[in-house]
Amino acid sequence: MLLIPAIDLKDGHCVRLKQGEMDDATVFSDDPGAMARHWVDLGARRLHLVDLNGAFAGKPKNQAAIRAIVDEVGDELPVQLGGGIRDLDTIEAYLDSGIHYVIIGTAAVKNPGFLQDACTAFPGHVIVGLDARDGKVATDGWSKITGHDVVDLARKYEDYGVEAVVYTDIGRDGMLSGVNIEATVRLAQALRIPVIASGGITDLADIDRLCAVEDEGVMGAITGRAIYEGTLDFAAAQSRADELNGASD
Repeated sequence: MLLIPAIDLKDGHCVRLKQGEMDDATVFSDDPGAMARHWVDLGARRLHLVDLNGAFAGKPKNQAAIRAIVDEVGDELPVQLGGGIRDLDTIEAYLDSGIHYVIIGTAAVKNPGFLQDACTAFPGHVIVGLDARDGKVATDGWSKITGHDVVDLARKYEDYGVEAVVYTDIGRDGMLSGVNIEATVRLAQALRIPVIASGGITDLADIDRLCAVEDEGVMGAITGRAIYEGTLDFAAAQSRADELNGASD
């Protein structure tokens, strides 16, 4: 089980949001490169970046911070990035700069042809991000709940050739209320590609519960607020996961 620290970027700072609200941001660091180094030194084997301004603007907005992170740790582990990725030129620029995976969210739902083109042009580098509440997909920084069923959409994207699905239960993200294991497993069982869980991880008990379902297709979990606020010790959590299920990349 891969535990993936999240670095959410707003105005060049590392922040955490509660429930996706841009006005409810806690700043944890003004030095994104140092933040990335911190997690790598604690044993991270992948990093998850989100360009929050980009997600709301629909185009890249935190390039300097992203570049600082890639320059610092990009040679040591894969870095995945989401937020504001709406065209092939943006994907190409990010991959050329050293980002390993791009995560396409809202654009995948609104413009599935773009996702299909991205998978064709950049095979092995495209992850789809699906945010859902009660099994229905949300878009536009969670501000709109659609009628799309998350499993149906994920299956369609799997056929396009996406590498993995990052599944966020937006009822729990940033709230430290525990992972929605049932919904995550339901999605993983319906797919052949791996699912990365996101939203709600609180403590080691959540790591144990996630490791118990890794064989169902849950390859990893993104953790944010818990590791910044200290309810989860990242190094201890990754060690526990490796101890339970063996190391994974």
